[in-house]
Amino acid sequence: MKILIAEDEPAFRRLLTDVLIKWGYEVVVTKDGAEAWHILNSDDAPKLAILDWMMPGIDGPELCRRIRRRAHGVYTYVMLLTSQQGDKDLVTGMEAGADDYLTKPFRVSELRVRLRTGRRIIDLQNELIAAREFFQEKAARDSLTRLWNHEEILSILSHEMARAEREGKCLGAIMADLDHFKRINDRYGHLAGDSVLRVAAEKMLTQVRAYDSIGRYGGEEFLVILPDCGRQCAMAFAERIRQRISEKEFNTSEGMIPVTMSLGVAVSCREQRLNATDLVKAADKALYAAKGGGRNRVEVAEGG
Repeated sequence: MKILIAEDEPAFRRLLTDVLIKWGYEVVVTKDGAEAWHILNSDDAPKLAILDWMMPGIDGPELCRRIRRRAHGVYTYVMLLTSQQGDKDLVTGMEAGADDYLTKPFRVSELRVRLRTGRRIIDLQNELIAAREFFQEKAARDSLTRLWNHEEILSILSHEMARAEREGKCLGAIMADLDHFKRINDRYGHLAGDSVLRVAAEKMLTQVRAYDSIGRYGGEEFLVILPDCGRQCAMAFAERIRQRISEKEFNTSEGMIPVTMSLGVAVSCREQRLNATDLVKAADKALYAAKGGGRNRVEVAEGG
């Protein structure tokens, strides 16, 4: 684990560094509060910090206050080193945001025990962050296909629309629908239908780029968002998806099932800039044209 030392006295700084390296820490050494503040705001900043109370530039308590005022959620465990012995001074340090303190001179064994406490708190925070990210991701995903859900894919669309307009680029959208899906459910059962939806999602994901997005728009209908993709690009992606879906029967618990897909394409570019709602409507209208034209085909919105 990486740990920051902010200590202006050279001999004490060397002693502290040697002890921490011996215990297996990766040590980042600073000589004053300003340098420490800069490092703590850098990428991959240490999550454990040992700060001297009295330092040039920014002292330990003030550095604690700045750390706690930061808006981002990464927690830094802070230990103050001080020669102050009075209760009032120690209260001041803790109220500034320090997690712990150690008075100089200190026993090495005591420092080691207190750092273990800090490491446990940092480890717990990492577990909580991982759990939070997991549940946020889960809430944004469709439970059956693991694609983005309806709300999230529309949120992504709005974000990509704003970026495309800002950068003067095109944005393609595909509305895709499995053909005769009700017949699949009626003939093979809903478990087989669920399996078809999962396999379709997997096949679609193999045909798009890492920065494209696919969401389950509703039922057996999907919305594909293609950043920096004009008319020909979006048509090519739609055709690749159509071929991938129909090339082989789907292997399900109820046996092999033939599946096809109809797709509607729409594009927003500088020549015809659409808002998110109109882009979805245009793609949906093209999808219905594909359905009306015999299914298992790609249609493109007028002008798009």
